[in-house]
This record gives sequence, C-alpha cells and structure tokens, in this order.
Amino acid sequence: MSEQLSFRLPIKVARERDAFFVSEANQQAVAQLENTAIWPQGKLILLGPKACGKTHLLEIWATEQNAQKIDPLREFVPPEAGARVVVDNLEQVAGILPAETRLFHLHNQLQSSGGLLLMASSIAMRQAGFQLADLLSRLEGTNCAKIDRPDDALLHAVLLKSFMDRQLSPTPAVLAYILKHMDRSFDAASDIVAELDRQSMSTKRPITRAMAATVMAKGAPLTICAQEV
Repeated sequence: MSEQLSFRLPIKVARERDAFFVSEANQQAVAQLENTAIWPQGKLILLGPKACGKTHLLEIWATEQNAQKIDPLREFVPPEAGARVVVDNLEQVAGILPAETRLFHLHNQLQSSGGLLLMASSIAMRQAGFQLADLLSRLEGTNCAKIDRPDDALLHAVLLKSFMDRQLSPTPAVLAYILKHMDRSFDAASDIVAELDRQSMSTKRPITRAMAATVMAKGAPLTICAQEV
C-alpha cells in the first residue's frame, strides 16, 4: 500500500451535479441559479468566498444550459443573440480597463438580445475595484446569489470532495479530526488537503490523524483561533 502512494495520480476535479453537495449554506443560491425565470434582466452574480463551489456551479449550469464560457481578460468572438454565457472570477477583471470594456459590451449585448449572463465573484462589486463606472453600475444592479460560510455538513462534503479529486481516501476518523480542529473556511479545507497530499507523497505514507495534526499546527489556524472571524 505504501508503495502505491509513491506514484503521483492526476487530480481529477469532479464537476458533475451529483458531486455538488447542497446544504443550508448554499441551498438558496442553488435555487436562484436553477430558476432563470426570476433573474431580473436575465443576469445573476454568484457571490461567495474562494473555494466554496462557485466554479463547480457555473460548470453545472453551463452544461445544463449549453452555455458559453467567456473570459473577458482575453479577446473573444461576441456570442450569438440570445446566448447563455458564464463569466467566472469577476474580481480578476476589475481594474483592467480592456477587460472591463469587453465585459461591459458583452453585458449590453446579452441584455439587448434576450440572453442570459451568469457571473461569479469572491468579492462584492463595490469592493472589487472596477474602474469603468458604467460597468460598475450595471454589476451593482445585478441580483446576487450568495453562498454563506460553510456549515459542518457542507465543510465535510468539501473536504471529502477535495480528497476524492486527488484520489485520496482518508479514514472517517481523520476526516472527523480535521473537521473538528480546522478553520471554518473553504480555503482552509483546500489548503489542508493539498498539504496532506504533499506530505503523503513525500513521506510515502498514508494520511493519518497525526499527520493531519502536524499539518494544521504548522500552516492552518485551528478553530480556537478562528471563531467568528
């Protein structure tokens, strides 16, 4: 078994609907996402902290709606009238005037042609640093579907999915230990799993509770230091 751990397996990120866990922290956002008829002006922003599943939800929606993924940071061919479009990482567009201009024209084109525009950001529009006033006003006027900080059920699912994406299978006891002591954030879950993967590979040992304790003591804040942050 330990010999098998010495081989690097590819990280396969599951993006199917069945791989997305719905809990109290995200169920309202999922409901808004699925009901495009209630989107004012045919647009919606998915807002939530990093690593909370926004990109996963965008992938699901794009597949089910046959939507086009567009990155305003690059030149792109304007979509057809009435198209469905997803734009991820809005915060990365902010402050880059050519990208903001492309997003502004994309927004107007889809709105005038009856298309749908689903966007995602980890930062509120007012705090993101957009320079183009006309774009900012349109984004601020867009309804947001918010994903809250994770509850235990969702955090457990995020941890488990992160391990599965890396083709790792920690014991339930290890998962329970991490969940009890980790910072209550999506970022912490991703960071802990990534570091445990590195430690397991470098030591050629399976992931244990002791390894998890060492990793969190060195690089991830414990719950006692992170409550109500």
